[in-house]
Amino acid sequence: MLDVDARHSLYWEESGNPDGIPVVFLHGGPGAGTAANHRRFFDPAAYRIILFDQRGAGRSTPYAETIDNTTDHLIEDIEILRRHCDIEQWLVFGGSWGATLAVAYAARHADRCLGLILRGVFLGRQRELDWFFGGVQTVFPEAWERFIGYLPELERGEVLAAYHRRLMNEAPDIHGPAARAWNGFESACSTLRSSAREAMANGSASIQGSSSLSLARIEAHYFVNDMFLRKALLSQVSRFHHLPGMIVQGRYDMICPMTTARELHQSWPGAILEIVEDAGHSAMEPGIRRALVGATEMFKNGGSFIK
Repeated sequence: MLDVDARHSLYWEESGNPDGIPVVFLHGGPGAGTAANHRRFFDPAAYRIILFDQRGAGRSTPYAETIDNTTDHLIEDIEILRRHCDIEQWLVFGGSWGATLAVAYAARHADRCLGLILRGVFLGRQRELDWFFGGVQTVFPEAWERFIGYLPELERGEVLAAYHRRLMNEAPDIHGPAARAWNGFESACSTLRSSAREAMANGSASIQGSSSLSLARIEAHYFVNDMFLRKALLSQVSRFHHLPGMIVQGRYDMICPMTTARELHQSWPGAILEIVEDAGHSAMEPGIRRALVGATEMFKNGGSFIK
């Protein structure tokens, strides 16, 4: 555990080769937390693997806390952890919200980055949130109907605000069902194949169980606050466009549609965009897993990405 201020303490772990290439894993959500299988994207003989749970997520404390929990806080936490580990530079690996945070971190601390591996790109813009809270129903109408069906009819015109009120409520009988409905919707839209969606809905994914409230509550907290982004991230890509980068994107990602990854690539032509034709959003879909492992294998053999 690493104390980052008077309120928050972060769970972090280190594995792999202590003399290997340092890499930091930025989990999604925000609020999802890390899991043991996240280490498996990296060859432990080649990498010094750093995983940590962001504020309020996973095993960090206080659990599901939104006070003093903003993008600026998380960027500073990454730097606190880097200095604590006595690492000069590291590879930054993040998917979904983790990709957002990786871009924001690199824009501010490019000199601390060896390169970036991003997956399922989300840049925190209003139109991306509008897709999640409406557009996705064109592909998953059943999931959307269940999602809004949890709310009283009079509140269905402001879905995010209605869920936010419930998720911020301290009473378990109010925030608990809301978190389950929120996570169920996200699970239902996260993978290309229905068998994978069913597995996630049945609780095999990290967004169920102990992380259920932290994911839903902290996501809603960030969503109603414009992700706490001071500037549009695309406008800041020039600050790190000299770094090597790999962008892995599922063609049928319904959480973070691939148009965003394409826009990032257009602003960062030195990066490689790898489109996985048979995948959605989840990092654990077979094609996404193969592409991410392929990226870390490429980087360990020369500190760049060559296709």
